Order: sequence, then structure tokens, then C-alpha cells
Amino acid sequence: MIEKYNYSGPRYTSYPTALEFDDAFTEQDLLTSIKNSKTDKLSLYVHIPFCAKLCYYCGCNKIITRHAHKADQYIEYLAAEIIKRAPLFKNYTVTQMHWGGGTPTFLSPEQILKLTTLIKEHFNFAEVGEYSIEVDPREIELTMLDTLKEAGFNRVSIGVQDFNKDVQVAVNREQDEQFIFDLIARAKELGFVSTNVDLIYGLPLQTPETFAKTIARIIELSPDRLSVFNYAHLPSRFAAQRKIKDADMPSPQQKLDMLHQTIESLTGAGYQFIGMDHFAKPTDELAKLQNAGKLHRNFQGYTTQEECDLLGLGVSSISQIGDCYAQNQKDIRPYYESIDANGHALWKGCSLNRDDEIRRAVIKQIICHFDLDMAKIDAAFDIQFEDYFAEDLKLLQTFINDKLVDITDRKLTVSATGRLLIRNICMCFDVYYRQKARQQQFSRVI
Repeated sequence: MIEKYNYSGPRYTSYPTALEFDDAFTEQDLLTSIKNSKTDKLSLYVHIPFCAKLCYYCGCNKIITRHAHKADQYIEYLAAEIIKRAPLFKNYTVTQMHWGGGTPTFLSPEQILKLTTLIKEHFNFAEVGEYSIEVDPREIELTMLDTLKEAGFNRVSIGVQDFNKDVQVAVNREQDEQFIFDLIARAKELGFVSTNVDLIYGLPLQTPETFAKTIARIIELSPDRLSVFNYAHLPSRFAAQRKIKDADMPSPQQKLDMLHQTIESLTGAGYQFIGMDHFAKPTDELAKLQNAGKLHRNFQGYTTQEECDLLGLGVSSISQIGDCYAQNQKDIRPYYESIDANGHALWKGCSLNRDDEIRRAVIKQIICHFDLDMAKIDAAFDIQFEDYFAEDLKLLQTFINDKLVDITDRKLTVSATGRLLIRNICMCFDVYYRQKARQQQFSRVI
């Protein structure tokens, strides 16, 4: 059944997806969306593109360098963007901030404190909020956590990927296992309210047996959240992935076994399977909000801040403001040139039409909660669900026949197996994806 549906498709961190963004979207379109937005809460995403070493699997927007002065220049341009953008959000309160990359902890303690001070001077921060940062355990001292705490961060996400040494060598990401345990222990000691660990299954030299050992160690590590990503091997798009030997790659069946074992082991250890690639302890906010029907999804994955606009700062970052998406210049040189010329780095985006908004609401509900009440969609958008989505429901029929989806009393429910194929189910409601040429631009779902 999994093999039947294991084709390529979006991860739905947005709808429409980033493939629908275009450069006809203007600064005025963004300003109009900010003006018309119905929220006064803001989530900030800050992209730090630098990494000291190249991980062969990585498909992120990054710059490999050991020259710290490049980060000084970047912070100057980031400051200019912050100063330009912040006044547009003077009536907002920041309740969430996340730094991603690249490697945010590539920055020195002094640079981190300088940048957080600048951000807090220009935006209104809530006293209580989610302020998180991604951490590379290979390039820092334990004292970095003290700096992050001083800067106001209360959540850390640590990239582990795999504890197996052979796998680490194969992807050029060797790290010290004990230091990761020490990091998590120190974070808890300092009062960080949540720790997340990133893992990847499907990497070269991984087997179900070796990955099971990594999962066992992770359970001992006991992070509050886990992201267990499916490695997307797209060497035609990401040059570094060409360093990975095809002969070293696990088979599709091995990947499926890894996923199966991971879900069994983590749920057996008390974690809640949030969906797709996320797990959380029942005491974590992600699990609580999913249980309450209030989970949200955006470019950062599953998230807790439902009624927020998202402002992306830095090269390649994406904003979601009201009824639009807007993306900054993807490469560093055009990013600098755009800020010099315009004070901002807007590259492309899209404004949602009414159909986009309806479909976004449907896809978000299904991917976050694995169910859908058609009557609620009717009421929210003044439609008749079965009529509006007649073509989509025909596409969904194969999932109903295979008992992956059930529709009873106008309520759609995804089965336990169907949750593994949630991206495919959402694709039934994606009018853009029906242009079949799109398939090759996404990773496989398993």
C-alpha cells in the first residue's frame, strides 16, 4: 500500500507552495497584505546561512565558510532589513521567534547578543513566548547555551541526524555523542522549556538495525520534541549530494522499515506522533494543541502559534502575512544588492485568491489534525463542500477504497496508516499539483 502511493509531492508548509511564487509580486502587494491582516501577533524567522562544514545530505540555503568576518557583514545587512521592516509591524507583538540556517550558532556569542539586542529594540516582544534556535553540536562550547539563555532563547533544536559513526563519516557530519547528551542536560539545567532533536532516515549506510540503535539512544536522551525527516536524495538539485554513493543508499523497503520501527519505538516510549515527521511528549505544547484541535503549520513545520503572521528576515527567508507569501532574495549577493538599493530584499511571492484560501484551510486542517468537518468549511466560506470539491473527492476515492480515509456524516477522518501518506491525501485538494510536471520538483513522501 505504501509503495502504491510513494510518489513525489509537497510537504505543505504552505499552500500554494513556493513553486507558485513569482516576481510579479511587489512591495506594494506586501504592504497591502500587512494593512489588511487580521492579527496583531507576529512570529519572526531569522535565517543565518553560514556553516563551517558541508554536510553532504543538506538541501538548505547555506554558505560554507570559516571566515567569521562574513557574518559581521551579513549582520550589518540584516540590521538594515530589520530597521526597514520593523515599523510596518509596530502594532504587532512578537510571540514567537526562530533562528534557522545554515547554522545560527556559527555566530559568536558577541554576534548573537548584538543581533538579539537589535531585534528587541525594534520589535515589541511578549514577556512569554516561544524563542528557539537551531544548534550544531560540533562547533560550540557548552557555554554557548548560557549565551543563548542570556539572549532570551528558551528552546533549542539540536541537529543529530544519526549517532552511527559510519553514517556520520558518509555524510561528512562527525560529532561527539556524549557532548550532545551534555548539551541537553545543560539546557534543562538552565531552564530551557523545550529541547528538540533532528534526525534523518534514509541516509547512506543506514540500516533498520543501526537506526534502531540511534532511536534507542534518543529515547535515553529524552528530548521534548523530535523531527525525524525522510532524506530527500535529489543530487540533480543539490550538488553536495553527488558526493553520496548510490550504492550506499538504503533500499525503499529499508527506509519504510526504519520509519515503521521509529514510530513504534517512539510511541512506545510515550511520544505522540504529531504527523509526518514530528513527535512530541504529551506534556509538550505541540501535543497539547493538537489534542485541542489548535495546531498550526507553516514554513517552520508544525507550530503552536495559530493566529500569527510570520515575518522572514535574512537571505531566502519566507514571510506569511495575511493573504500573501513573500520571499527574500535567495542568494547572498542579490540580497545585499537589494537592501542597498531598496532597504528590503523582496524577491517574489504570491497573493492568495479566494480558492487558495479555502484550499489552504482544508489542507491545513487535514495535515495538522487528520480530520475535517465539512460543515465547518461550509460555514467559514459559504460553500457546499461536496459541490465545491467534487473533482477533489473523486481523486480521494482511491484512498477511501484502500481504507486510508473514511467519510461518514460529512466528516473526513484519516486512518493510522493514512497518516503516513498525509501528503498524498492533501494533494487531492491541490489544484496546482495537478500539473503533473510539478512532481519531479518534490521529494518522495516516504
